[in-house]
Amino acid sequence: YISSSYNAIATNHRKLLNYFDAINYYSLAIKTTNSEKDKLIYQNNLAATYVDNQQYNDAVYLLQRIVKDSLSATNKKEYARVLDNLAYAQWRSGKNINPKTFLEPLKIRKKNNDKRGQIASYTHLGEFYSKTYPRRAESYFDSVIHLSKSLKIPRAEKDALKFLMKLKPKNVNLRDRYVFLQDSLYAQEQKVKTQFAKYKYDDKVKQEDILRLEKENAEKELETAQQRNQKTVSFAVGALLLISLGFLSYYFVQRAKRLKQQTDRDKQKEVYNTEAKLSRRIHDDFGGKLNQAIILLQNDAPKSKVLDVVGSAYDQSRDFSREINDVDTGPNFKNVLFAMLGSYSKNITLATTGTKTLEWETISEFTKKTIFKVLQELMINMQRHSGANLVSIAFEQSKKKLKIDYSDDGIGTSKDSLDTKNGLLNTEKRIQAINGSITFESDNNKGFKALIEVPN
Repeated sequence: YISSSYNAIATNHRKLLNYFDAINYYSLAIKTTNSEKDKLIYQNNLAATYVDNQQYNDAVYLLQRIVKDSLSATNKKEYARVLDNLAYAQWRSGKNINPKTFLEPLKIRKKNNDKRGQIASYTHLGEFYSKTYPRRAESYFDSVIHLSKSLKIPRAEKDALKFLMKLKPKNVNLRDRYVFLQDSLYAQEQKVKTQFAKYKYDDKVKQEDILRLEKENAEKELETAQQRNQKTVSFAVGALLLISLGFLSYYFVQRAKRLKQQTDRDKQKEVYNTEAKLSRRIHDDFGGKLNQAIILLQNDAPKSKVLDVVGSAYDQSRDFSREINDVDTGPNFKNVLFAMLGSYSKNITLATTGTKTLEWETISEFTKKTIFKVLQELMINMQRHSGANLVSIAFEQSKKKLKIDYSDDGIGTSKDSLDTKNGLLNTEKRIQAINGSITFESDNNKGFKALIEVPN
């Protein structure tokens, strides 16, 4: 149905001499049809439109493809139409044509009693012989007129009279008949246009009445519905507010529980990590010294050696005690912090900058504790592993954050080693707990650097 509609639209455009639009719609009909038989008809229509638009080469190319189609030969009526259009297009393109190419489709049309097709063949033969054999052309045009009258196709008769008037310019009867047909056809066209305009106007008035009534009914229904829905909406809004408040209350209570549980888990995890670290320190450092003292006593070593080992164990226990003790975050925090730093830098040079302008009172207690522990871990790491001679710690405070830049001139370490050092991993966790960041930079024999940034 769609392809048939495209074909009908194209045919109307062709009759109105809108050849460009006709070609487009015939092409759409060809693309959309599922019928090979209909496709053949649409292609033939397209070729005829090419001829009307003087695109003779396009018409010849298309018709030569159609004539080779096996389906074309089985549909005799359409086959004759293809042959006739092909002969006419070739002739109009300037090619020398044997008259038999026009006579063969005429013969098929006569055999199949295709009188409309015969009108097309006689018209093409009349045009073909108009210059070479005028008498023969007149005969063919007379045949067109005879068939047009019997089939009541005045347009075909008018077209034939147009050619005959050129062959017989002094024939007044031909001219009068042509004028009569033209006036009659014009009057008929006007009548059709007037009827169509009336139908269109009546339909427009009818549609406007329908739309007006529909609008009135819709307005009444809308007013009734609005009144009915006002109460429903009020109850619904109230219920929704109550449900929303209940849901939000439940959500925030559960969220607070989850956050508390998460915080408790994080704290417990930190406790476990600290306990494990302390256990390792006691076993490795303090336990090792005591074990060494016991061995010396068992071997009757000199008293001085035993006392040296015990004294060293005592010093380690004192340092160890300082590490695990709680941090004083009050007004004395700065002194406590630098006392800790000094305890790890007895045999090295410690340089600090930016401390005079630092406002420790603006920093939270938890942040102070974290900074203390992180710097302590860095100093322990330096003392045990780096072999540094110089440690530099630069403090810089802005409105939004506190930045601490640590560096030493020790032996450094590789990237892989950085990733496996438990102490440094602990510093990362501590800094992340206060929404801060710490980045390490080190390489073998190139020292060690750490940049700490925490919210102010």
